This record gives sequence, structure tokens and C-alpha cells, in this order.
Amino acid sequence: MHAVIVTGGKQYRVKADEIIDIESIKGDIGEKVKFSKVLAIIGEGKDIKVGSPIVEGAKVEGEIVDHFRGEKVVAFKMKKRKGYRRKVGHRQNLTKVKISSIEV
Repeated sequence: MHAVIVTGGKQYRVKADEIIDIESIKGDIGEKVKFSKVLAIIGEGKDIKVGSPIVEGAKVEGEIVDHFRGEKVVAFKMKKRKGYRRKVGHRQNLTKVKISSIEV
């Protein structure tokens, strides 16, 4: 069984016992988290339940595994023959979450 959840402005397709990297959320390592914005539940075969916009009564539970910083993203701007160059780097704060259950 899969579920499509929304957190941090992004959508993730998750299943039980899967570890995902999401935008940083508050909480300590080992703490339980609940995702109540479930957009769809995808069962075995062709069984799909789609919400409008969310599936009522559905929730996904997980556990915070780690807080870390992602890979460095470099934004580089340049205008040829003008001597203009700008280089800016950024590392996003992320949280690693292990999905424990999907409840309908």
C-alpha cells in the first residue's frame, strides 16, 4: 500500500518501512510524527482512493531518524564579456523520516 502525502510544500509517494528525506521539521530523533494531509491511498492492484483535496480520516505515521543538511546547490550567474560573475551556495536542512504505518 502506498500513500501520497504533502509536507514542506512538496508531495511524496511513501509506503510502510520506507525512509524518506523531507524538508526540516521540528522534533527530536526518535519522536513520532503524523502526516494528516494525505492526497491519495493506492492499494494493491487497481484500488485507488483519491481525496478532494485530502482523503478524510487517512493519516500516515512515521518516526524521525535524523536531522542533516543536504548536498550543496550552487547558483552561478555570468554575463559574457562584461566581467560579471556571481556564485552563491546553499545547503538545505533536511529530516530523515521512517514511515511506520499508513491508516485509512
